[in-house]
Amino acid sequence: MQDTAAAPPSAPHALPKTAHTPMISGWMTFQLAFACGLIVANLYYAQPLAGPIGQSLGLAPAATGLIVTLTQIGYGLGLLLIVPLGDLIETRRLVCTLLVLAALASLALALSSVPAQFFAATLALGMVSVAAQVLVPFAAHLAPPEHRGRVVGNVMSGLMTGIMLARPVASFIAQLSAWHVVFFTATAAMALLALMLRLNLPQRRPEATLRYGALLASMTGLMRRTPVLRRRALYHAALFGAFSVFWTTTPLLLARTYGLSQGGIALFALAGVAGAIASPIAGRLADRGHSRAATVLAMLLVAGAYLMTHLAAPGSKLGLGLLVAAGIVLDSGVTTNLVVGQRAIFALGAEVRSRLNGLYMATFFAGGAIGSAAGGWAFAHGGWAWASALGIALPLVALAYLMTEPKTRSA
Repeated sequence: MQDTAAAPPSAPHALPKTAHTPMISGWMTFQLAFACGLIVANLYYAQPLAGPIGQSLGLAPAATGLIVTLTQIGYGLGLLLIVPLGDLIETRRLVCTLLVLAALASLALALSSVPAQFFAATLALGMVSVAAQVLVPFAAHLAPPEHRGRVVGNVMSGLMTGIMLARPVASFIAQLSAWHVVFFTATAAMALLALMLRLNLPQRRPEATLRYGALLASMTGLMRRTPVLRRRALYHAALFGAFSVFWTTTPLLLARTYGLSQGGIALFALAGVAGAIASPIAGRLADRGHSRAATVLAMLLVAGAYLMTHLAAPGSKLGLGLLVAAGIVLDSGVTTNLVVGQRAIFALGAEVRSRLNGLYMATFFAGGAIGSAAGGWAFAHGGWAWASALGIALPLVALAYLMTEPKTRSA
């Protein structure tokens, strides 16, 4: 099945093809992948540290969840309000400005001694960490069309590695020192990254003529008129929801059933990094016109990962090994679907890539937030049986929806 995800006739912003074919070097691809991973890690440092941070700030147990929730809310706002600026503002200037703001927000977190300061800083850090989602469309712009999936896949492998490494790295640093040191380290990392990208990123000046208000208003029309975007966003909302169910509930399962310490749980999380290797493979499949087959495979991998966990007795060594394998398989499926989806929407036109990416990410990020909440509720009421049933159902619903897609196009 050939991938023919082109701009629909009703999408007026798609750029016509030109004789110019942008190129991107392997070194630039690596820098973009490294930057995306380091930036997105900002969203996850606080997750394993919520307990110590809450105690240090004098938070009530019921308010500790805000430490993670506000970062997610900030990121969602940034996807809708900041990422579209990539279609309006010169890319290097926008990214470096966001990174300087991320360094300041991380510094404010490190110096926090009262809840109000910490909450304001974590909301701000979530918003400006969308710099990663400005860089992904930028990578697609630099890549020639025939290699766009491969380049996006390589960059996304860096992003997914950052997601999976952030939590165990934060746990290890806090175990050796204090949670403040995690954010001091993040401050230095963002400042150095801003300098690196300022020196190495090429400039790209978008051709959009819309003002900011009109740019945001156009996003509703883009979602309404672009079926490829709607389908891809909903497919991945379901898979990212299953991803969130798994990584929200397995730490509880590992502590309760397998007796793992926080250090052991951190090591378990490291296993998921192996799933990032699926990104470049998925990109190559999409470049060769196999987007639909890769999507079906991704959905089956996610459902199958949960089924694997029921093949051995809970609490056994085999059961633990299968959980590790399931984490790798699940992350591979989710990563595959993410890359194939981004490759499809980035083919819709250079002028709208940042807005498309913002809408795509915001939609599936909402699916992830719902998955986290629903997964926590399911585990609390029915243990792993209920949580895994939810994790199996989500990709199967997405697969059923995929079966309604016309086979004349790959979305």
